Amino acid sequence: MATQILMPALSPTMEEGKLSKWLVKEGDAVKSGDILAEIETDKATMEFEAVDEGRIGKILVPEGSEGVKVNQPIATLLDEGETAGPVDISSAMKSIKEAVSGETKPQEAPKKAEPPAAKPAQQAAAPAKADHRVFASPLARKIAEQAGVDIAALSGSGPRGRIVKADVEAARKSGGAKPPAKAAMQPSAAAVPSIAPLPDARLFYKDGEYEEIPHDSMRKAIAKRLTQAKMLIPHFYLTIDCNIDELMTTRARLNERAPKGEDGYKLSVNDFVVKASALALLRVPQVNASWTETAILRHKHADIGVAVALDFGLITPIVFRAEEKGLAVISNEVKQLAERARARKLKPQEYEGGGFSISNLGMFGIKDFTAVINPPQSAILAVGMGEQRAVVRDGILRTATMMSVTLSCDHRVIDGATGARFLQAFKSYIEEPAAMLL
Repeated sequence: MATQILMPALSPTMEEGKLSKWLVKEGDAVKSGDILAEIETDKATMEFEAVDEGRIGKILVPEGSEGVKVNQPIATLLDEGETAGPVDISSAMKSIKEAVSGETKPQEAPKKAEPPAAKPAQQAAAPAKADHRVFASPLARKIAEQAGVDIAALSGSGPRGRIVKADVEAARKSGGAKPPAKAAMQPSAAAVPSIAPLPDARLFYKDGEYEEIPHDSMRKAIAKRLTQAKMLIPHFYLTIDCNIDELMTTRARLNERAPKGEDGYKLSVNDFVVKASALALLRVPQVNASWTETAILRHKHADIGVAVALDFGLITPIVFRAEEKGLAVISNEVKQLAERARARKLKPQEYEGGGFSISNLGMFGIKDFTAVINPPQSAILAVGMGEQRAVVRDGILRTATMMSVTLSCDHRVIDGATGARFLQAFKSYIEEPAAMLL
């Protein structure tokens, strides 16, 4: 029986994608690691690798198809000696959805007069055992089922930790299953509460007085994640003003002395903000954390996401281990990430995760604002523009270049005093850039 190749989940948040291009055709022999297709997710266009060897039997989803759901069959893979046969797509779709999603419909209580009703109840319980967080190729699942191997207990050697045929065969030969390298991911936060949807906006406007712009996959993903973040994360906000006169002077001096060519750089205020945030996270590590239902995850490095505005949405590529990098390195890395983000060339590992984010709208003349937390992070810093303001120091009225920043905090992880200590640490670095060298 042919094995189904499923639409992969190329990122933890991916639910559907566009099958942009097939790089194989029916009858081609493939092996693990071969590139099968290019798939466009809500954030980037990525290559889809084969996880098992065999021969392409039938391509079920033509290239250019949009809205292809994760775990939907897109092709079949034939093992040695197998031939392509008719494929019942509707049946395959139903079985895949039940086995992979782990979702079961609520069962009605069986009637006493109808004993056979107990059989469907037993069958419905089986899919509930399947864990949709166990990533395995269809062929590996089939072999594990036939061999009686608990696939949930295996460690995957395929792309992104996917369990492949070789992992199952190794476990079968050893007479058992290897323990997973890491504990299984916990279930996500409670589902979004059921709320009656808002009425369709079209009801309030006349036909012909507006233009409909269909949602693309990125806009859908942004809408869903931000709605979940605001509904499920208890936000609170802290604002502080920073004097950036010294920063501006230091920035101008460093840029004047910057080398030319490949080793050159041009520092922005945002580069100082990234570095100051990273060092502040080291001083107040309670902010550099993520919430789970069983524990708070305290991150060991300052992996900082920098919000990048795109023509088609928003993305937050991450500067990893920012506490270890100099201003010039941070500056060039942020520019490179932004360029690749606009070309939709970022890999999921370059924009997923992280422990903290920065959103800077100062270049647009925004004085101050509040930003929505980017889960699984617990805080995001909203940075406003630097402007000349009248300030009083030691009883004397003078002007200074001031910048307002607002910290959005997840109150499950960060208390008010903790957030305040972080902002004090951030302010000390921003107002005295030389302190970043200590």
